[in-house]
Amino acid sequence: MTKNILILKGSPREKGNSAILAERVATGAKEAGAQVESIYLHGLDIRPCDGCDLCDAGECIIEDDMQPLYPKLAAADAILLASPIYWFTFSAQLKLCIDRWYGFQGHKWKEVSHKQYGVILTYGDTDLYTSGAINAIHTFETMCRFLESRIVGIVHGSLNDVGDAEKHPELLQQAFDLGKLLASEK
Repeated sequence: MTKNILILKGSPREKGNSAILAERVATGAKEAGAQVESIYLHGLDIRPCDGCDLCDAGECIIEDDMQPLYPKLAAADAILLASPIYWFTFSAQLKLCIDRWYGFQGHKWKEVSHKQYGVILTYGDTDLYTSGAINAIHTFETMCRFLESRIVGIVHGSLNDVGDAEKHPELLQQAFDLGKLLASEK
């Protein structure tokens, strides 16, 4: 069975470091036989959740660019969340998208539950703690626990300037290997 992997890129930089690493994940996953689709979130019009709770019926009523993402999220066997760290956590672009997963609550989040997740995080500071990346990791771990899902792998690194990811072969290899893992894990 061919695995379907959805990559959500949360950087405002289309060719930023987290995007470069996400593309390495995609390459690894494709080489392992998976079908991969990457979504650049910054280019989409995703409005914040209204908290209207009309999604109790099973779908979000806000008409924006999140609507075509809902079936892609539901169809994915694995989801990669890629983001730079901004102000001690993942980007607003990724946060908006994940907040709108609330629209799945009417079906008890079955569309995004029991899946495999991967995480790519890049930051300008020196480590997980001073950058705040640890906050993003804790959020993703808690989210996956709630969704009864598993984080297959996390690739992270201190990469400040655009293109720094390409200067770190060890991170590129880790991202490639994460893609292969996402494609092969049951």
